[in-house]
Amino acid sequence: MPGTQGIGKKTVRDIDVQGKRVLVRVDFNVPLDNGRVTDTTRIRESLPTIRHLLDHGAAVILCSHLGRPKGHDPALSLRPVATTLEDMAGVPVRFAEDCVGPEAERAASELQPGEVLLLENLRFHAEEEQNDEGFARQLAALADVYVNDAFGTAHRAHASTEGVARILPGVAGFLLENEVRYLGTLVANPPKPFAAIIGGAKVSSKINALEHLLPSLDVLVIGGGMADTFLAAQGYNLQASQVETDQFDTARRIMADAEERGVRLLLPVDVVAASEFSEDAEIVTCSPGDIPEGYMALDIGPTSCEIFVDALQDAQAIVWNGPMGVFELEPFAAGSLHIARALAGLHATTVVGGGETAALVAQAGMADQITHVSTGGGASLEMLEGKTLPGVAALQDA
Repeated sequence: MPGTQGIGKKTVRDIDVQGKRVLVRVDFNVPLDNGRVTDTTRIRESLPTIRHLLDHGAAVILCSHLGRPKGHDPALSLRPVATTLEDMAGVPVRFAEDCVGPEAERAASELQPGEVLLLENLRFHAEEEQNDEGFARQLAALADVYVNDAFGTAHRAHASTEGVARILPGVAGFLLENEVRYLGTLVANPPKPFAAIIGGAKVSSKINALEHLLPSLDVLVIGGGMADTFLAAQGYNLQASQVETDQFDTARRIMADAEERGVRLLLPVDVVAASEFSEDAEIVTCSPGDIPEGYMALDIGPTSCEIFVDALQDAQAIVWNGPMGVFELEPFAAGSLHIARALAGLHATTVVGGGETAALVAQAGMADQITHVSTGGGASLEMLEGKTLPGVAALQDA
């Protein structure tokens, strides 16, 4: 596929792991309910790298964070994740009660090739997020080689994502490789026509992505709460909608830049408005200029859906970040779900980034019909902004 040949970093394919202990940074920051994993997506995405290392004779030591603990918090232990991973991987998974210190060192030293060990939550130690060199050295001492397969935290310079890679030879796992390939390399050199669908709540959180993408784009679709600010900047009275008045100049600048570059920029021509954020709120579908007093625009309307999908028909590559409405509430999910189903049916390279967008694509049952669904929220947005991620930069060059 054009624009996705390589990521410029060594991967697990490029190293000999036979008989070696390999420390793998995974992203097992998964939702728990009473000690049970309720969404196994991130665990499933890590399996190809884990299986490759096991098949090639490595002893695999996994490390991850979970949540935002303040010190040791039993409710955020990774022990339930070890049980779930064991079921999914079909191999025994040992668990260490700490990620550094005597307990971790003993467990790592006893690990044999073909075996798996999961360390306890990295963030039980404040030194992890501080990228403390001593903590990184303790982690590095457990293994011979380092693999980063945690795209969701690759935009953070933490001890387990950046510090360890300066001590051990570090390479990318398959998940990280795919993420960088689709979100980085594709955006840098896309097949044409290239389209982006940008939604979500705020213009302020997506300015950098919009400005980075614009020179490469042929079509830009804007929906969600962001569209309210763009419409209001054009003079529409968006009443009680989520409008960032301090971003009007930014919105006007982006619209002018798109026009100057010949980029087709599309905003909603109709919206689903409601009197409140509620499943049973009074709803009206109308043009942006006819929103009733006190009503909020909470989704794109059916005509906007048709226009947006029609504009995407000829695209060879499409990036989507941010929902078209408040999809968590059923009355305002139709626009996002319509776009998700349309993308699934297109003969284009389709890349979905961001936690909410990934969730709604899964909700629509379309995840397996999208070329690539990103597992990282903040990291995927930073890739769309053209930023270099510390966790990727620290790995060995190809």
